[in-house]
Amino acid sequence: MRILALDSSGLTASVAVVEDEQILFEYTMNYKKTHSQTLLPMLDEAVRMTGLSLDTVDAIAVAAGPGSFTGLRIGSATAKGLGLALDKPLIHVPTADAMAYRMFGFHGLICPIMDARRSQVYTGIYEFDEQFKVVRDQMAEDIFALAELLNQFGKRVVFLGDGVPVYRENIKETMKVPYVFAPPHMCRQSAAAVGALGLIYAKRGFTEHARDHKPDYLRMSQAEREKLEREKGQQHDRP
Repeated sequence: MRILALDSSGLTASVAVVEDEQILFEYTMNYKKTHSQTLLPMLDEAVRMTGLSLDTVDAIAVAAGPGSFTGLRIGSATAKGLGLALDKPLIHVPTADAMAYRMFGFHGLICPIMDARRSQVYTGIYEFDEQFKVVRDQMAEDIFALAELLNQFGKRVVFLGDGVPVYRENIKETMKVPYVFAPPHMCRQSAAAVGALGLIYAKRGFTEHARDHKPDYLRMSQAEREKLEREKGQQHDRP
């Protein structure tokens, strides 16, 4: 089975082609340019370098969130457009699941953290118990509440994601169980991981029609929150 994988859910933009147990191509970038500038050119490069036609892919896996609202919209729109144009199913891969899957074989709990601001992170809790296991579904959580939850498990933890440099000191202050931080080459999003996990999900029948795909935002955007606060203020000011 051949899968085209996309991830623009965080600071990193990534495109990969996965076929059965092989990564045929991966292009990852995290430097200055926006996803609107990078994702489609990276996709073109995948086609040019591999010589593969997009018609030959069986499905399109996309990192479905949570993460950057703008990045998720770009990735979702790209995946949906390709799915509709090529008549291919989409594989909805939760971002935190794919990030955790990069830590295959780690003995302990795997905790991706993406900065959601206001001392909150997008996260989930995972482990490998013979196979990949979701301990806690992805969620938006206060960093201190997350540390308390992890302490309750009493297991070693590995942290990864763009939330690590933001909340490193908070983690050091609150964690009571042993923990480590993932190295740079395993710390951020990867389309290859999205594709590899997407392959497993597809074999289990977890695909969707492109028109039905919706990102997992988990919470309102800052603009939506500010609009809601303004509306509440206006209602409060009414006589």
